[in-house]
Amino acid sequence: MGVEGLRFVITGGAAGIGESTAQVAASKGASVVIADITDEAGEAVAAGIRDNGGKAHYVHCDVTSPEDVQALMEEAANKFGGIDVMHNNAGIHETGIADPANCNLENMTVETFRKVLEVNAIGPWLCSKYALPYLKESELPSIINAGSVGSVSAYPLCIAYGTSKGGIRLQTQNLAVDLAKFGIRVNCYGPTAIATAMVTEFVKQAEDPVAFEKSMTGKGLIPRLGYPEEVAELVCFLASPEAGFINGAYIPIDGGQLAWHGHIDELNL
Repeated sequence: MGVEGLRFVITGGAAGIGESTAQVAASKGASVVIADITDEAGEAVAAGIRDNGGKAHYVHCDVTSPEDVQALMEEAANKFGGIDVMHNNAGIHETGIADPANCNLENMTVETFRKVLEVNAIGPWLCSKYALPYLKESELPSIINAGSVGSVSAYPLCIAYGTSKGGIRLQTQNLAVDLAKFGIRVNCYGPTAIATAMVTEFVKQAEDPVAFEKSMTGKGLIPRLGYPEEVAELVCFLASPEAGFINGAYIPIDGGQLAWHGHIDELNL
């Protein structure tokens, strides 16, 4: 049971949730292929897993490149004998590639909007497409997509990101329908702000970073940022036989943020 023996491909695996998923899955006996564009960091994550007795391999891959994605799947399958789990984790936010002052509708460039959609929505589609031949050969195949609370709710400075994450939620459901005949489950998880480098950088961009982080954590019933390891555990569960009856689902992991419409200060906790 669990993910022991499963073969993961994890995009954006050099940092954040992807890195934690690779480490947690490997610690549970899975083989992991880490894909990213930051080669030094990706190689370091893979080496660290191997040093701890796990099975890990790094492959350079730009998820917006069909050629890179196809080569990734071929190398992953050759390395570990197949692919069981496609974890579409790679993602970017407009504030990570443009000045926040240029992240509203009036000032955002077409190039910024297109880049976010290419990485966050087209990238998972490409990875799912080129992983499909290998997933069809698996005994426990699944695709797990990175959604967000932004998949179902709007936030400031998130026009492109929210569009992409809303799209990935529906892409998940449509792929679940399309791939049901192959026994391939497709699910999506929706985290709130997680203590990753991307979120840390997002907070730094605010006029008052301390107040901004408090406003983010104050929306949840658990008033803190989430931890990458918590999301990694959910990914591993969704990949496991224990989640065998979960398909086409969007599962929030948001500290209760979307369960109500208030602020934590109102509860006097």
